[in-house]
Amino acid sequence: MGEIEASGATFLGRFFWLFAVAGVMAASGCSVRSADSFTLVTELPPGFSIKGEASYVPRTGEICTVPPGKGRNYPSKKFFEQDLSNEAQTAHFEVPLISNEGGCPLVLKSFGYEVDAKYGAARLDLGRDYTGIAFQDGTADSQNYPSPTALRKQCEWLFRTAGPDRYIVKILKCKSVATPEQASGSVAKGPLQRTQFAGKTLKIVFSIAKEETPYMGDTWVKFPEGWKRCMGKSLEDPYAFCRGNTTDFKPFKMPDGRDCTVYPNCTE
Repeated sequence: MGEIEASGATFLGRFFWLFAVAGVMAASGCSVRSADSFTLVTELPPGFSIKGEASYVPRTGEICTVPPGKGRNYPSKKFFEQDLSNEAQTAHFEVPLISNEGGCPLVLKSFGYEVDAKYGAARLDLGRDYTGIAFQDGTADSQNYPSPTALRKQCEWLFRTAGPDRYIVKILKCKSVATPEQASGSVAKGPLQRTQFAGKTLKIVFSIAKEETPYMGDTWVKFPEGWKRCMGKSLEDPYAFCRGNTTDFKPFKMPDGRDCTVYPNCTE
């Protein structure tokens, strides 16, 4: 449905300069013509933040090369950010479809984003996932595949224990879910048609699943009161697979330090 998984490495060390943040372009008076851009709207649940990276390549038929990055200037990339908020929030990004950095005509190839979410008060109580959207030139049958106006991402928390004290840590995982317009099969498979988004708005709605599940199979057993951590070979067993033993369990600690026997209710 035009979405791609983005490597986490593409984000490391690249957010020194933010090309745009929500509201900054309007406040500064800088803008791009609507015909040469589209508006990306992201709806985030409470406790979420997002960083975006728009990547550009030479326009089809061009033989020029993009100048290499230097200092805080990356001719082939533009960066976006929306800070974490304890409340649900909506961010608006004006994303150019074309660029002319370094004298080389460029077009938008992909928009990748890093999603962060907090699950505890400590600085490292943070989950992160990467995803994105791919774009391509229009084709002769582009009109047969209308561009979507909304994409949906459902995120969920996967929990596990870590360390000798068996603290609960969580991993964030976000996946695509079909919208009504996608369920009908009307959206082209593969990258989205770039020209179809000129002057338009694309909304990406993130949601968080109500239920959490274990990060690894055969390590927890679910009871009506919640999940219990399997004992494994001993209290010191860091892997502690159940292996059919559904009667012996070990305690663990919540991120806030509470000693617990069942997750997420802590006590039975």
